[in-house]
Amino acid sequence: MSVADFLAAVEPAQRRDDARAVCDMLARVSGEPARMWEPAIVGFGTYHYRYDSGREGEMCRIGFSPRKAQTVLYIPGGFPRYEDLLARLGKHSTGKGCLYIKKLANVDTAVLEILAGEAFDYMRTAYP
Repeated sequence: MSVADFLAAVEPAQRRDDARAVCDMLARVSGEPARMWEPAIVGFGTYHYRYDSGREGEMCRIGFSPRKAQTVLYIPGGFPRYEDLLARLGKHSTGKGCLYIKKLANVDTAVLEILAGEAFDYMRTAYP
C-alpha cells in the first residue's frame, strides 16, 4: 500500500488530517520521502541496527502511526534528552520511544517539529 492510500484510509477524519500534517512535517524535517514500514508505520530514512543477541535489521530513522485512539510518533534517543521540549509541547504522553498525541491541536506544532528534527539528527549521528 502506498503512503497516500494508507493515509487516505485513516479514520476518523480528524486523525486523517493530523496524520497528513505529521507526514508533511516529518518529510520536511528529515528531507526524506515517506515510506510504509510494517502495515501501519509511515517512516522516513533508514538505518541498520544490530542487537547484542546478533539479531539485526533495518528500520526507519523516525516515523509515526495514526492509530485509532491517538497518533504515535516514534522518537529515538530516549525522552530525557528532550525534557525541555516535552515540557513546552502540550498535551501528550510517552512510552518507551513513543510519543502519543490524541489531537495535533492539543500540542504546539512548532515545538513538535523541533523535537522531530532533533530526534532525526540524533539518529543520523548515532547511526551514520
